[in-house]
Amino acid sequence: MILNRISILNYKNIAQTDLTFSSKLNCFFGQNGMGKTNLLDAIYYLSFCKSAGNPIDSQNMLHTAEFFMIQGEYSTDDGRPEEVFCGMKRRQKKQFKRNKKEYQRLSDHIGLIPLVMVSPDDSILIAGGSEERRKFMDVVISQYDKEYLESLIRYNKALAQRNTLLKKEETVDDEMLAIWEEMMAQEGEVVFRKREAFIQEFIPIFQQFYSFISEDKELVGLTYESHARNNSLKEVLRQSREKDRIMGFSLHGIHKDDLEMQLGGYPLKREGSQGQNKTYLIALKLAQFDFLRRIGTVPLLLLDDIFDKLDAHRVEQIIKLVGSDRFGQIFITDTNRENLDRILEKVQVDYSLFSVTDGVVIPIN
Repeated sequence: MILNRISILNYKNIAQTDLTFSSKLNCFFGQNGMGKTNLLDAIYYLSFCKSAGNPIDSQNMLHTAEFFMIQGEYSTDDGRPEEVFCGMKRRQKKQFKRNKKEYQRLSDHIGLIPLVMVSPDDSILIAGGSEERRKFMDVVISQYDKEYLESLIRYNKALAQRNTLLKKEETVDDEMLAIWEEMMAQEGEVVFRKREAFIQEFIPIFQQFYSFISEDKELVGLTYESHARNNSLKEVLRQSREKDRIMGFSLHGIHKDDLEMQLGGYPLKREGSQGQNKTYLIALKLAQFDFLRRIGTVPLLLLDDIFDKLDAHRVEQIIKLVGSDRFGQIFITDTNRENLDRILEKVQVDYSLFSVTDGVVIPIN
């Protein structure tokens, strides 16, 4: 997939811009807080129907504005044009349209424009709770498997209903809980199987990327943990029912799944240096890209300020990767123009260069 052009009105600090992109490499430079990340976030929004950083749509609107609009013109891998439009007015529901036809369900759009974003916020995958690592799996699998996304949505609805019953002060009939547990078990087993199949295929791809970037300096691992692994999910939920009543929420289920990240056989959170953590996260995201590329449309790749805290050797290896034929259209931001010039000199591909100042984006070439 190629993003040929984007038009933005009143999104975050970008009042208005209309940009045409290179089909290969697009570089944005400017100081922190100028709007580089906001531009990438607008591109992200067109793929996922939401911001990467703030799920509250009204807070992504320019402070003085009453609406925002993002429109992208794309070309598919076989050359077909696609137009995606998103607009929202304050205190109203957002609209999402594909080729001028509005979606009835936003979930129907997910996967049309596969995208992978690497940013400083990815550090929460290591430092944060299990929810962040489940989200990582969900974002990847949902882009190529509609059944997974539908099962995940239905599971979460059943989970919310079960939790509502568990919170009630009066004792709820077991049969009422059993209805939602049945749905959680049915949809949760689908989610579990698909997560496990994904991780088994994903791990060797991830390890290859880490090995290349680190020049074989460390060994890394990734393990998928789930309550559904050793027993039926229905039985797990039934056995946990009394504890759940005391706590007022569901202690077990695929909403508690986790990814254990390892470095040299030990937990990454405990053992990793800043550079090793950054390498781990970049390898995860590049493997995510490669996985999606192998099974379908070539994703867009967004690299937001990724070279900070990496030594020169690892930066060099990443530049070799992104300049190779295995990657499609790439968007890179950096505060240092010299870093981008060095990248452009080494990769020698078609590119567009932009400066970003106070939300104003200016093409340099």
